[in-house]
Amino acid sequence: MNDSSNQDPIVVGLVQMAMTSDMGENLNIALCGIKQAAATGANLICLPELFRSPYFCIEEKCEANYLEVLPGDLEPALSKISKELKITLVAGSVYQKLSNGNFNSSLVFDSTGKKIGEYHKTHIPHDPAFFEQNYFTASNEGYKIFETVINNKSVKIGILICYDQWFPEAARSLALLGADIIFYPTAIGTVSSVEEEEGSWQEAWKTVMRGHAVANATVIAAVNRVGREHDSIFWGGSFVCNAFGKVVAEGTNKEEIITAQVDFSHNERVKEGWRFFKERRPDTYSLLTDKIK
Repeated sequence: MNDSSNQDPIVVGLVQMAMTSDMGENLNIALCGIKQAAATGANLICLPELFRSPYFCIEEKCEANYLEVLPGDLEPALSKISKELKITLVAGSVYQKLSNGNFNSSLVFDSTGKKIGEYHKTHIPHDPAFFEQNYFTASNEGYKIFETVINNKSVKIGILICYDQWFPEAARSLALLGADIIFYPTAIGTVSSVEEEEGSWQEAWKTVMRGHAVANATVIAAVNRVGREHDSIFWGGSFVCNAFGKVVAEGTNKEEIITAQVDFSHNERVKEGWRFFKERRPDTYSLLTDKIK
């Protein structure tokens, strides 16, 4: 994945952070993390899911109000730092109020500070300590590619948010749209009151995304939060893997910056060599869009 001959590399930076109950403080933590990532050479940086707040979906009803109307104070701050540092920023996600619902939204800014779009979470979980359907409207907008230029190279960015990562159809959709890299901002961990009877949740989380990388010949970057919030322990473990599932950078369970140089030409070599797209049989896949009875 690393290409020593590349004089102007694309370097992914993941800001693995813990959040407080203060939205302003969380924004400052995120901005400091972005600066740290850029200082290490990262020019394509991603924040975690719901980086402005604690993971309030632990509760069936949260008394605190983390819902925000954009642009507010958020977009100007993210635009400014993207422009100042000349980085492309995938701003994790925030709890956004829109006229048609309240969404879990990821914002993307280019190196000029321009917001080039936003993605709204499609798949919304509803389990003990992950009561997201009480808060978020499921998006019906479909999947999107955000195209920008980094070091004179065109880069096509796909974004899926946390629970989206369990659905291979979502990753395949972005790959078919031409994604060079798929970011997964997440807020996931273990819950002390819920047994991991199926096996390790973290191992499954990591394995399924590595599978998406291989099946779609696409770089995957997942960025998680850390710390204990009520009964939930967020495990961090943010990582970048190449288009054949090799993990090239990985975090611990502490606050830190994870960086990795990426080589998108490797995507094409995997795609051509294994012919996963050329040998597709869409005529046999109609079952995938049928509703389960």
